[in-house]
Amino acid sequence: MADQVNVAVLGATGAVGQELIKLLEERSFPIKNLKLLASQRSAGNKVSFAGQDIVVEAVDDNSFKDVDIVLASAGGSISKNYASKAVASGAVVIDNSSAFRMDDEVPLVIPEINPEAAAKHKGIIANPNCTTILMGVAIYPLHQVQPIKRIVVSTYQSASGAGARAMAEVETQAQAILNGENPKAEILPYPLAFNLFPHNSPLGDNHYCQEEMKMVHETRKIFGVPDLRVTATCVRVPVLRAHSETINLEFDRPFAVEKAQELVASAEGVTLVEDWEKNYFPMPIDATGKDDVLVGRIRQDISHESSLELWLCGDQIRKGAALNAIQIAELLLEKNWLKVSA
Repeated sequence: MADQVNVAVLGATGAVGQELIKLLEERSFPIKNLKLLASQRSAGNKVSFAGQDIVVEAVDDNSFKDVDIVLASAGGSISKNYASKAVASGAVVIDNSSAFRMDDEVPLVIPEINPEAAAKHKGIIANPNCTTILMGVAIYPLHQVQPIKRIVVSTYQSASGAGARAMAEVETQAQAILNGENPKAEILPYPLAFNLFPHNSPLGDNHYCQEEMKMVHETRKIFGVPDLRVTATCVRVPVLRAHSETINLEFDRPFAVEKAQELVASAEGVTLVEDWEKNYFPMPIDATGKDDVLVGRIRQDISHESSLELWLCGDQIRKGAALNAIQIAELLLEKNWLKVSA
């Protein structure tokens, strides 16, 4: 890997920001200097990294001087405000919000699928939505062998997708219910403990929510298939961490289950978890804290001879967000792609 670089984490005190810091240390990312940025409210907090305490700074227009890479996970409005300033200072921004994902000038990258797209950046690279990343890593190996015609996906999304405060709220709600009290919902619109509800992102005129349409548009962009047929139903479930998905894939001809299992088992970033005798397949508790997406229960769709069904679980904060961003950063250094393309 390249020489040491100066890195800034924007949104350092959030759930994904904390995971970014943890992974930078775990993966021995070549850091010369680490700057932690957050809102004024979080400024002054100390975060441990590589045996030292780093003070969180309030982000401002001058925060990116001498920074090479910005790992941003502070929300779309913050990214829109500061990304251009970071790029003007000479940094490459790897952004975890939805602010730039569908911008034609911004690569949307999953390193296991389209690493070459990162080379075309003009200072900003977008990290896909968590559900898109988990699904893409699992099914792209099949798509490479036999192009997918249609994807029908349902997601079971943990509280971590709404951040650390939502995770804490579910724990508080669960305790309240067990104590015979009424649970209160402040971060999410409804109580999630012992409950579930369709994803609460805004609904469009087509009656799909934003989270569902992210999966549609982002998958098409990453796969390079603008007319790929994708439909999604996204649901929030009372799991603290790690998302799950059921996926139905339609091909133009039958796809052998054994071949699909073989491809998934050998794919980068994926672990095949199947024990048919014990009826044991991936669970969120298995995926929590793991880098790989866990895939299993790959089977023939009995309603369509050219379709397969599969199930997956993946750590939303890790591969669904922080890890994918750091893998992009590692790719930039490995390939010497930090320089902005013309």
